[in-house]
Amino acid sequence: MQESKKKPNPIDTHVGSRVRLRRTMLGMSQEKLGEALGITFQQVQKYEKGSNRIGASRLQHISDVLNVPVAYFFEDAPGSPAQTSSGMSETGSDYVVDFLSTSEGLQLNRAFVRIADPKVRKRVIDLVRTLAGSSDDLPKS
Repeated sequence: MQESKKKPNPIDTHVGSRVRLRRTMLGMSQEKLGEALGITFQQVQKYEKGSNRIGASRLQHISDVLNVPVAYFFEDAPGSPAQTSSGMSETGSDYVVDFLSTSEGLQLNRAFVRIADPKVRKRVIDLVRTLAGSSDDLPKS
């Protein structure tokens, strides 16, 4: 017996999450993106969840509005060469996408990039490492 709801294709879900990531990084609402594309914010929601597939011409339009190349939406996509056999990204960008998809992650990122002094940025990183309780598993820059 078939399920009434089909699971979204992993590529569609990934592309949608990259649209959401870029939109939120720009501080743009779903409504504003929808207006720029001539669609409703509900349609933007469906794209971002991966429940509706984004056509090629629409993806090109989205890339223009969000000021990124189309390839941006496919970076670290499931099954891409950057993926290992374990399904984890070699670059570790999955956790970055997850982090920047949260309100706290986005706020922290926006505030951090406004710190002009490199010494202050390093001290913030050291503080966060200390608060996290272990600096052993975090890469040093």
